[in-house]
Amino acid sequence: MKLRIQRLNLDAKIPISPYKGNAGMDVFSVEEVDIPAGEKIAVKTGLKLAIPEGYAGFVWDKSGLALKHHLKTMAGVIDSNYRGELMIVLTNLGKEPYHVEKGSKIAQLIITPVASPEIEEGIVADDTERGTAGFGSSGTV
Repeated sequence: MKLRIQRLNLDAKIPISPYKGNAGMDVFSVEEVDIPAGEKIAVKTGLKLAIPEGYAGFVWDKSGLALKHHLKTMAGVIDSNYRGELMIVLTNLGKEPYHVEKGSKIAQLIITPVASPEIEEGIVADDTERGTAGFGSSGTV
């Protein structure tokens, strides 16, 4: 599988995996923006992706940004038929504004195969061990 990437901006950085075996590739901002506390913004990457059919891109938080600066990614699915600019929605859950530097890491991108199941309407009556147990059903410890 190859991921074709086009730079829409000369300053755009191609995503990288800093360590062998990483699931995600670091994605970088192509602009300098401020995210006020409690607000969200779509940050430009300056990239267009051609994700192959049968795959999708998933945008995830950078753990360091989440822990140190309370940044959370949102709207994180990139379909294989999307050909617009990759933009990363960042929400600042912290109490202080966050300044995104041009060229800084803002998220990670995971490309993975996805199933396209045939949908069949019918009764779902098969029993499982879990059944209808929902939130917190497996305990907290």
